[in-house]
Amino acid sequence: MEVKINFFCGTDRTGKSGELVFADDKFGVWIYQYDCTAFMDRLIQKNPHGLFDVIFADPPYFLSNGGITCRAGKMVTVDKGRWDKSRGVEENHTFNLEWLSRCQKLLKPDGTIWVSGTHHVIYSVGFAMQQLGMKILNDITWEKPNPPPNLSCRYFTHSTETIIWAAKNNKSKHIFHYETMRELSGGKQMKTVWRIPAPDRKEKRFGKHPTQKPLKLLERILLASTNQGDLVFDPFMGSGTTAVAAIRLKRRFVGCELEPLFIEISIKRVEEVIQESMLLE
Repeated sequence: MEVKINFFCGTDRTGKSGELVFADDKFGVWIYQYDCTAFMDRLIQKNPHGLFDVIFADPPYFLSNGGITCRAGKMVTVDKGRWDKSRGVEENHTFNLEWLSRCQKLLKPDGTIWVSGTHHVIYSVGFAMQQLGMKILNDITWEKPNPPPNLSCRYFTHSTETIIWAAKNNKSKHIFHYETMRELSGGKQMKTVWRIPAPDRKEKRFGKHPTQKPLKLLERILLASTNQGDLVFDPFMGSGTTAVAAIRLKRRFVGCELEPLFIEISIKRVEEVIQESMLLE
């Protein structure tokens, strides 16, 4: 099936440059530097009945509040950038409703969406999904085996993130590769607690993203809910882990990211995995 998505450029609604910055038609990879809501509005105009089989989203957590954490044995700030600063509970929730409603429109009738987050944002995401009439299928607990310690010693150590898996609506007949997941789980039904290490040095050698997800996590998500050739979308692409997983598993990918540094990292990672895939052909 031909996918036409290279149909616009120019400036987004923030006044920043919006354009296609990477494309590989053979492997089915298109990366845009664009404000995600403006980008999705353009896509909806061209594809009112949906375009994507699966969406993975890792939205801002709104936890950049001047606090501290531990990284590599050192005390560092939790602030990640202006994009991660809270605008207050109501405005944060409005933002989640806005981008999720667009994702819902862009999903095919039987499409699903996965959204990751900490407690700072995930409850708003789940409520917004319910408000929009999505069907929540599962909530996955991603357990990190070696989390940073809690320096204040006034809370439990934060060692998990939640990933909500939801269908477009109650009529959706979602894909779930049960046998594949059972095989990965040693012949038993896979549970909703996934113990997966954080990204290693190899995954970060082109640069770091503060909320980067491990490749193994994204590969499991795509193996569970997509088929080869399906079209995957990531509206908050970050360092491009979803793109790398999609290429490795022979899925097509559309990504959107605004920050130039993360665009640069993503393209380097995508170019590398494409070269690796070509050597295997």
